[in-house]
Amino acid sequence: MPSTCRVGELVIGPDQPLCIIAGPCVLESAELGLHIGETLKAACDRLGLSYIFKASFDKANRSSINSKRGPGAAQGLADLARLRDQLGVPVTTDIHEPAQAALAAEYVDLLQIPAFLCRQTDLLAAAGATGKAVNVKKGQFLSPAEMKHVVRKLEESGCTQMMLTERGTFFGYHRLVNDFIGLGDLMEIGPPVCFDATHSTQLPGATETSGGRPERAPLLARAAVAAGVPCVFLECHPEPSRGLSDASNMLRLDAVAPLLAQLKAIFEVV
Repeated sequence: MPSTCRVGELVIGPDQPLCIIAGPCVLESAELGLHIGETLKAACDRLGLSYIFKASFDKANRSSINSKRGPGAAQGLADLARLRDQLGVPVTTDIHEPAQAALAAEYVDLLQIPAFLCRQTDLLAAAGATGKAVNVKKGQFLSPAEMKHVVRKLEESGCTQMMLTERGTFFGYHRLVNDFIGLGDLMEIGPPVCFDATHSTQLPGATETSGGRPERAPLLARAAVAAGVPCVFLECHPEPSRGLSDASNMLRLDAVAPLLAQLKAIFEVV
């Protein structure tokens, strides 16, 4: 089983630079995406970190049917492809249905499987068959050991480049908890593990939109890098309270660069 994951020209895994996957939750506009991407890329370049731009063309797993979902596949994927060219970095986005896999693979470098859908065999098989790298977020309802079955489905679908992402586990009502013993177990499965610091602070389903504790995301990110993860996932926005999705747990864009400097220092020590 590969211990690295190649995404475009980047390699994530042992003996590689720390990788940052970051951007807005949903692609609100190409202009905003470019501003966020340029800011994050400049910070990563200064620190010698790898960078993958993240934004979703659709957010299908929302608490309310009235929640903003994004520009949709046609506009969103075209915008993501332009952003990839403008920024000169790999890009990633969620897919929610098997039919979206081959379509999204024409435009992005890394296909992301949402946590709630991580056991969906048809979705995993379709993503694996594209030949693109696949990042699967561990379901909030699964133990780390159960992700071995997800990895096996991808392998049997022809996927050779894959990652797993920790984003917290349900604990009682409206609360996610990160189990760092479980994080170690997840890393032992084989593929590189990414740690989703911002979604881990969610308070799911508390109202029509999820709540969050974004002030704790830097603490979790530092702990995860100290634990040895080679990749960190962050969602950010110039004005999180005005974000169309995950407004309650995104980081302010201007807070990301100082955090990345801390993560780089911890990564070098580890």
